Amino acid sequence: MAASDQGLVRSNNEDAVFVGGRLLVVADGMGGLPAGELASDILVRALADVDTMPDTGEPLQDLVTALGTANERIEAAVTEDDARDGMGTTVTTLLLSGDRVAALNVGDSRCYLSRDGELTQLTRDDTYVQALVDQGVLTPDDARRHPQRALVTQAVQGGPFRPAGRMVPVRVGDRFLLCSDGLSDYVEDEVIATTLRSYPDRQVCAAELIARTLEAGAPDNVTVIVADVEAAG
Repeated sequence: MAASDQGLVRSNNEDAVFVGGRLLVVADGMGGLPAGELASDILVRALADVDTMPDTGEPLQDLVTALGTANERIEAAVTEDDARDGMGTTVTTLLLSGDRVAALNVGDSRCYLSRDGELTQLTRDDTYVQALVDQGVLTPDDARRHPQRALVTQAVQGGPFRPAGRMVPVRVGDRFLLCSDGLSDYVEDEVIATTLRSYPDRQVCAAELIARTLEAGAPDNVTVIVADVEAAG
């Protein structure tokens, strides 16, 4: 179940989202109106093709290939119009393959797993402040309040990038959250974890996460997907 809001400050929404049979995608465009919206839309459309492909058993490779296609299309769009120079998009995506999911991201849109009430961040932000956290210069709490927390170190924007991916075994009862940084920059992980536990209905849960963001001031677009692993049949 997906939900999105442009927030209380922005005049447009540069996020894009896709919920398919076995594919979930959140993309957060950058580069200003209308380029950011175009970049995230191009990416989501390219990845959506994976949802209708047969399960190859190599979900990470399938996602990387689709990301490459999206990158080429974004590069072509920039070449067509100089006003689009600098446009790009983050991406966080999950692809189900058998009893596993492939989690892949570029930029600072996140994927979380809530299992047995415990929240785990499956992706690592490609940001300046995350690099400082990794070096021990900042604490994660400091990073949340840092004035340059939104500065991404890579995105899908027509040039080289290195997506980070991992395979995660899934089991019935797992709940996944994909979100743009409009949520994770302003709502603490403890609040996210409690919300995911407290609202079994996915639609209600997604709406509550958006509400928590709006309560925090919501200066950015915010998009979330809440997905549950259920028994087949």
